[in-house]
Amino acid sequence: MKKTTINNLDLELFYEKLNNGLEIYIVPKNNSNNTYVTFTTKYGSNNNNFKIGDKLYNMPAGIAHFLEHKMFEQENGVDPFTLFSDNGADANAFTNYNQTTYLFSSPSNFEENMRVLLDFIGKPYFTDKNVEKEKGIIIQELKMYEDNQFRKGFSKIVENAFKNHPVKMQVGGTIESVKKITKEDLYKCYETFYNPSNMFIVITGNVNPDKTIEIIKKNIVEMKKIEFTNIVPDEPDEVSKKEEIIKMNVTIPKVYYGVKINICNYNMKIFKQYLSLYFDSIFDATSEFSKKMKEKEIIDEDINYYFINTEKHLLVVFGAETKFEKELIKEVVKNLSIIPDKETFERKKKIFISSIIYSSDSIFRVNNMITNSIINNGYFNTGLFNQIKSLNYEEMVDIINNISFDNDLYVLVESKK
Repeated sequence: MKKTTINNLDLELFYEKLNNGLEIYIVPKNNSNNTYVTFTTKYGSNNNNFKIGDKLYNMPAGIAHFLEHKMFEQENGVDPFTLFSDNGADANAFTNYNQTTYLFSSPSNFEENMRVLLDFIGKPYFTDKNVEKEKGIIIQELKMYEDNQFRKGFSKIVENAFKNHPVKMQVGGTIESVKKITKEDLYKCYETFYNPSNMFIVITGNVNPDKTIEIIKKNIVEMKKIEFTNIVPDEPDEVSKKEEIIKMNVTIPKVYYGVKINICNYNMKIFKQYLSLYFDSIFDATSEFSKKMKEKEIIDEDINYYFINTEKHLLVVFGAETKFEKELIKEVVKNLSIIPDKETFERKKKIFISSIIYSSDSIFRVNNMITNSIINNGYFNTGLFNQIKSLNYEEMVDIINNISFDNDLYVLVESKK
């Protein structure tokens, strides 16, 4: 087992890669009375098209999310959630564009809960009958999302930003795509992506690393190792649709403004960090922009922004409630060309560093930090603190001056009335 230090955060990281390729990351926090475990496969809604050898597979949209649901159904009829609950654990799972994660947290019965987690992930059980039953449940979930104004607006701007990339599809897919999913599709995706060389476990909290590794080795279910290649379609820089208005039952209209940026020529280890500092300087709650928009009563609440990452592009989405969407979009576009002063940059950098230090106190935030880094970068950066500290104003200015914000779009969710 390899032991390293997470720089400047007073945390030790224990790492082991099993013979089957499964990677395990453990950060003990003996001052915690709780333990948090995540078991992640690098498989999400973006991975619908893949090759094994020379054979190409095209899967229905939403199958990764569907598979996550079905993993909790076991052949013996016992619900893993019940077992977790009996052991005093809170358990859950989620799927996004690039990952599926199963998790539990508990102050006790660590070995028993670990055994439950490893067992049900290692033993899928799909039948024609239980797959058809699940379709009805997920279709109802998708219909519910259609009535959620925030989900509707956000998913629509992502859809309109991309022409070919599967990120344009909702994580849960569509009613039509869900109806196409078969048990054979589920088994193929499970065998391909739920293989140990494509998965990793992160454990944070009150655990002994050596004992934890032994527990995993003892209880891990043997899974096949399959070599596969993800197929990603070529994506142009231009957005698919520049503007769209959606009519829903809303009191205050919601506007989503997006910018699609080609990231091929940037160092992604630091690019998003610089971009975050830049957008925080321009648009966060303490900015002149926010103050001005509130004084003019264009917005009441702060404007938020989100990153959607693909292999070639970064979509930045700004969202806010406003009755003056054209004025707000105009102001956002105008401010995108403004470079913040160095003093503001340094202040935001200190806040960034403080947030990392703050995160180190929580077993949940530490776990998420490690998991997100592996999914987004392919590895965990133990030197993140020093990397942020080394960011400099001049490099940020150079990056921002070379970004094109021309490929933009917006979605407005407004009242049916």
